[in-house]
Amino acid sequence: MTDQIADLVPQSDVDAILRGSHGNPFAVLGLQGGGDQPLTLRVFAPQAAGVAVLDGAGAEVAQLSRIGAEGFFAGEMPGRERFPYRLRLSAGEHRWEIDDPYRFPPVLGELDEYLLGEGRHHRLYERLGAHPCTMEGVEGVAFAVWAPNARRVSVVGPFNAWDGRRHPMRKRVGVGVWELFIPGLRRGEIYKYELIGPQGERLPLKSDPLSFAQEQPPATASIVDGLPEHDWQDADWLAHRGPKQQRDAPISIYEVHAGSWRMGLDYDALADQLVEYVTEMGFTHVEFMPISEHPFTGSWGYQPIGLFAPTSRFGPPEGFARLVDRLHAAGIGVILDWVPAHFPSDAHGLANFDGTHLYDHADPRQGFHRDWNTQIYNFGRQEVANFLQASALYWLDRYHVDALRVDAVASMLYLDYSRNAGEWIPNEHGGRENLEAISFLRDVNERVRLDHPGAVTMAEESTAFPKVSRPVAEDGLGFGFKWNMGWMHDTLAYFRRDPIHRRHHQSDLTFGLVYAFSEDFVLPLSHDEVVHGKGSLIRQMAGDPWQKFANLRAYFGFMWTHPGKKLLFMGGEFAQDREWNHDASLDWELLDNPANAGMKRLVADLNRTYRGVPALHRQDCDPAGFEWVDSADAENSVLSFLRKAEGHPPVLVVCNLTPQVHHDYRIGVPQGGGWREILNTDAGLYGGSDVGNSGLLQAEDTSWHGRPASLRLTLPPLATVLVMPEGPDNE
Repeated sequence: MTDQIADLVPQSDVDAILRGSHGNPFAVLGLQGGGDQPLTLRVFAPQAAGVAVLDGAGAEVAQLSRIGAEGFFAGEMPGRERFPYRLRLSAGEHRWEIDDPYRFPPVLGELDEYLLGEGRHHRLYERLGAHPCTMEGVEGVAFAVWAPNARRVSVVGPFNAWDGRRHPMRKRVGVGVWELFIPGLRRGEIYKYELIGPQGERLPLKSDPLSFAQEQPPATASIVDGLPEHDWQDADWLAHRGPKQQRDAPISIYEVHAGSWRMGLDYDALADQLVEYVTEMGFTHVEFMPISEHPFTGSWGYQPIGLFAPTSRFGPPEGFARLVDRLHAAGIGVILDWVPAHFPSDAHGLANFDGTHLYDHADPRQGFHRDWNTQIYNFGRQEVANFLQASALYWLDRYHVDALRVDAVASMLYLDYSRNAGEWIPNEHGGRENLEAISFLRDVNERVRLDHPGAVTMAEESTAFPKVSRPVAEDGLGFGFKWNMGWMHDTLAYFRRDPIHRRHHQSDLTFGLVYAFSEDFVLPLSHDEVVHGKGSLIRQMAGDPWQKFANLRAYFGFMWTHPGKKLLFMGGEFAQDREWNHDASLDWELLDNPANAGMKRLVADLNRTYRGVPALHRQDCDPAGFEWVDSADAENSVLSFLRKAEGHPPVLVVCNLTPQVHHDYRIGVPQGGGWREILNTDAGLYGGSDVGNSGLLQAEDTSWHGRPASLRLTLPPLATVLVMPEGPDNE
């Protein structure tokens, strides 16, 4: 190396590049100088023994001198004006050409910086992450990652032998985002980020927080995939989905764990089989347990790391897009579980991302979930809130998901959630509410409403926090629906009891109507009710085998006629016998048993009846849609009520929850004339004893239960019966 070149490249910069500790590589590498200064080119290429510089026409214009023995090259260029160039590298007899990453301009624009600084970059996923693109006519991949406290960030992968010295990134100091365009890379490359922390420590290699695809666990690298590419065919569905997800619509949700519905299916095979099955069963929506990439299969997706990446366990991201499109083509909505409440502490994830508590709180009283051994997002940090909000919008925007079910909302709302006195920090007013999380949830729900008309959000929220499903403008949280955890707890407790004791616990079924219209509710019998030793739904029912099936049929009848939208976890519809195991398929062979096949027929008929009879859904969330006939016959464990919809015939629902048949059981009805039984959970085709009310029933003029007419019914054992006035809606 000549003294002149040595003077143009400070040794401290060379040493920092060789050590991989330089925080501003664009100040050292690439073309430097020009104008009134000599124009020099500096290149770090430890894979090469020699470096030649080519002009835009491919002619060699200079040979660079090697500095030391570790691959740093530099040389003075002819002229003083910068020019497009390529590099020809050599090692022995091998020659190859590359474009130099350090000759390209910044990835982000001024508007990006402004929006990032404001925490309002709602389409963050279009700028951060890894995006295949063309820059100055050269194909490659643009990388960008937020890591404000790192001293140096590099892109590493097989393309550079995982050497963090080779592709250090440019830092946009104002917003703490590091960026780099690497020419020549293609879709499918695997990569991670190597970071040097604020104390100079080398951190474990990190997956990209905004990667759009990741390796299949236990591998943890991100995959260059870009935003999902799919030729969507669901424009008509999206244009008309809004009314199908409103509070007056029939919404019946089939909750699915993609890995164990039937083992071994990829996204496309799942589409082939699941779409047909859900259509047959009459559900309006499928809710997928978290699809976001997660390192531990046993977390069922509720400890995600890739909040922008569909899990690779079932194929590439485009496969999930095809699955959604297929469901939409069949008229089925798609709900996705989304988990902003916590994240795992795996070394390749968000924990200690840039050597600091970037995404969470440093104080474990705020930043650590003891229940799940996970970290809690710092919702008050605008960049974190922006990251999470962008994730929510991403699934709606790029995968056309119709609704997000937000997991563990209660844990977000309360600073003392699952904590003892002294283990939490009050808010600025001295209270227990997490004001930052509340603001975050409101912002997300408002943004969903504004950006994605017709889409909704649903909250898994287990407390009495007010106005969860009320608009933000009315001081609510802005969710479309809230899971009714109290209803689930009380009713399951009732059906676990021996019928001989039920007369003392009638309130387990009636109390839910005290608050049934305080929120817009979904009635959930979810995966949480069939795990951790609780047993399957059928095993939780009281009695001998026949009674267990009869109880579950009656329970489903009560659930489908109770105010609120419906959610049933897979397997429940055919009385899966064993507790759910995420490592095994559902026991589909049970459908060879008449009782299980009958349960499946019942659920399909309940869905069709619920969807087809306005009184059962039109005023699900309105107190005018429900009226007790008799909730007080605890001695016989009989309940009767009316479901109503303005302008449509009512439905009389009667539940007999003992094995005793009641003949000539008189029930008051609002009108005389003919009535007809439209569904009976004890019917023989469902596996019941076939006791019921066949033919036309004539209401008598005898006043009963404060109503002008009455019916004398036969109440089957452990059964729910639906009766309607004779007319066009009941033919």
